[in-house]
Amino acid sequence: MGILCLGASSTLLCGEDRNNVLGLGCGNELVEVGSGHDGLDSVVGAVFPVDTDEAVRALLEKETDHKPQDGYAERLERGGLEYSWRRDAMDWICKVHSYYRFGPLSLYLAVNYLDRFLSSYDLPHDKPWMRQLLSVACLALAVKMEETVLPLPVDLQVCDVKFEFEARTIGRMELLVLATLKWRMQAVTPFTFISYFLDKFNGGKPPSLALASRCTDIIIGTLKDHLRLPRPQL
Repeated sequence: MGILCLGASSTLLCGEDRNNVLGLGCGNELVEVGSGHDGLDSVVGAVFPVDTDEAVRALLEKETDHKPQDGYAERLERGGLEYSWRRDAMDWICKVHSYYRFGPLSLYLAVNYLDRFLSSYDLPHDKPWMRQLLSVACLALAVKMEETVLPLPVDLQVCDVKFEFEARTIGRMELLVLATLKWRMQAVTPFTFISYFLDKFNGGKPPSLALASRCTDIIIGTLKDHLRLPRPQL
């Protein structure tokens, strides 16, 4: 059985007609088990060391490969089902992120994957469970990219879930997300540039933890605005 639907009669085998969710089976999952972390240290000068103007320009060019398709923001601003799907997905991702105390990069990456997928792939309107499965898969991939210790993907299904999925099902959806995003998962984020700009504004002196924390709060606060999408920083 691919999916346990709480309050519904569907099974994932009902969803495998969607390209058979890539038509790939999953082997044993390799996942470290542990607890989350605050993650602030990981975003101060992390991901890519940025210390020159040339590096910043190169990263800004790379950033264009990790944004939603053109027209996606306008579609959301018009409202409708797609907007409500993204709002509900973001609300759930934020709750689970807080529950496990994952780092801020994990949250940003999960939403980045969600937006890029929704802008490129038409989810069926008559399969609400698939939207929740997408949220689980995006968060699971982000956690695998960023966290050093993490729960099993099936254990991410907390905080008022309507459907519950097996590990094999989540793995198949992860593969569909990976294929749709062309395996471009190491996204350039605003956190990439924190150390560079704080160094510029601070006269070359090491930034205080409070200042770095404030930058992180601003980025996450902007991300949680349901009508805003991650855009190029410059």
